[in-house]
Amino acid sequence: MRSSSMPTSPWSHQRNANIADDIDFEIKGEDLQFVEIELDPGESAVAEAGAFVWKDATVQMTTVFGDGAADQGGGFMGKLLGAGKRLITGESLFTTVFTHHGTGKARVAFASPTPGTILPLNLGQLGGTLICQKDSFLAAARGVSIGLHFQKRMMTGLFGGEGFIMQRLEGDGWVFVQMGGTLVERTLAPGEELHIDTGCLAAYTPDVDFDLVMAGGVKSVLFGGEGLFFARVRGPGKVWIQSLPFARLAGRMLQAANHQGGNQGEGSVLGGFGRMIDGN
Repeated sequence: MRSSSMPTSPWSHQRNANIADDIDFEIKGEDLQFVEIELDPGESAVAEAGAFVWKDATVQMTTVFGDGAADQGGGFMGKLLGAGKRLITGESLFTTVFTHHGTGKARVAFASPTPGTILPLNLGQLGGTLICQKDSFLAAARGVSIGLHFQKRMMTGLFGGEGFIMQRLEGDGWVFVQMGGTLVERTLAPGEELHIDTGCLAAYTPDVDFDLVMAGGVKSVLFGGEGLFFARVRGPGKVWIQSLPFARLAGRMLQAANHQGGNQGEGSVLGGFGRMIDGN
């Protein structure tokens, strides 16, 4: 299901006169999505290393140090600062820039590495800034930069699921972020509160107040299986909630691998005796 913020036209179009290149795009797929970006001559898209799927021959690929925004100015120190921010937020030191050097239209496609949803957002319509989980950046119009967002509250940084550091995406153009599972967008009125599993809070606008609240009493903490805290978000602002954080998916896969042991089925009534028969 696509976010309500997406335009109704299949090929989205938004003019950005300040920083980011003007790009068109289309999100394809349901569970294993990819974004197909359409470029005019001279336009560029930037993407995280390893996200590339395919491109037209007139689109040339260049790897830059840092992000696309830092590459446009600031000299070596600007590039070094941009690369350092990316490394701290879980991204690689390098960004790949895809520029259309031909005539007419050309396209390039990028895919999320995990099952889930690719969320397209126009930062210009969100006040120029989005705060999101680490490793969430997938691709963007050239000019969008990746910065750092530090949690100001000690308890939030220690137990907030993403730690002290999150990604801060800034610019005025389209950015594409990858979320796990199904995505829900909520617009909070002033003073309206929502309690979310700390790993399921995918992104929010800077005007949202983010803190933690206890999950419940001692019994709930010990036996509820939901952790010590909930993420408490308070409006006004927008929040995006993911149903399947990658850490949760990886944990379930590891747990299943440890329990199965060979070719025994997960639901086998033989349990450990079955593994003994298999020689494990």
